[in-house]
Amino acid sequence: MFLKPNIFRILNINSLENIKMSQKIVLMACGSYSPPTYMHLRMFEIAKDYFHSFGLGTVIGGIMSPVHDDYKKKDLVAAHHRVAMLKLALRSSSWVKVSEWETRQAGWTRTRMSLQHHQDVLNDPRNHATWLPDDVLNLNNFNNRIDDVDNLNGNTDEITVKLLCGADLLESFATPGLWSDDDVERIVGGHGLVVVTRAGCDPARFVHDNDLLYRHRRNITLITNYIANEVSSTVVRRAVRRGESAKYLTDDAVIDYIHTHGLYGAGDTTY
Repeated sequence: MFLKPNIFRILNINSLENIKMSQKIVLMACGSYSPPTYMHLRMFEIAKDYFHSFGLGTVIGGIMSPVHDDYKKKDLVAAHHRVAMLKLALRSSSWVKVSEWETRQAGWTRTRMSLQHHQDVLNDPRNHATWLPDDVLNLNNFNNRIDDVDNLNGNTDEITVKLLCGADLLESFATPGLWSDDDVERIVGGHGLVVVTRAGCDPARFVHDNDLLYRHRRNITLITNYIANEVSSTVVRRAVRRGESAKYLTDDAVIDYIHTHGLYGAGDTTY
């Protein structure tokens, strides 16, 4: 008796890597960026390398989305300053761009809403936002499509926006009252989480101990950064405030901007 081949089994054997790599991903990081540091930028490079090395998808762009002024975090300078500093820091990047969408809303926007907005825009060819990655603007030059796989698994050309963050944001999901379960469900389950952590951390244990995160563990990518970099915005602000050098902590143009506009106590003689 003739047995019809199982097409799903054939695809699993021959096309698994192609299916994964055909998944188009844009990494998006939300934060204060007051000011941006080299570590903020390195996270994108580390994550992109990881996805491509393990065939987990094709990263076609990155978005840095500074928070609205209404977030009211300590030492948060006005959005137009933070946007300007990010643009200066990203001059050398060919694939990460700044989105001003959050800063231009009437107030603070929940992370899940920002992720969804950016994903909707990315998947609508009629949109031409300034933060769109170059590969999205020229999709004809970026075509990994596998017709048979598309027919069986839906449209693999759709772009997924994943939230890129550090271990501190991951662990903040357990802070009572900070995140709603619905927000975490939509962020992790609907988009996906990419966590870059330093050596010695154990984010996998945190995911294991949290029922909601564990349920969506397949949509959480944990990446260990073995090149230690403890530079934070706090470190840069402290150096500026104390009149110390911030060189090599962030881009020289960012440092010049800070001093030109007198941000973070630049020029203060208290110390």
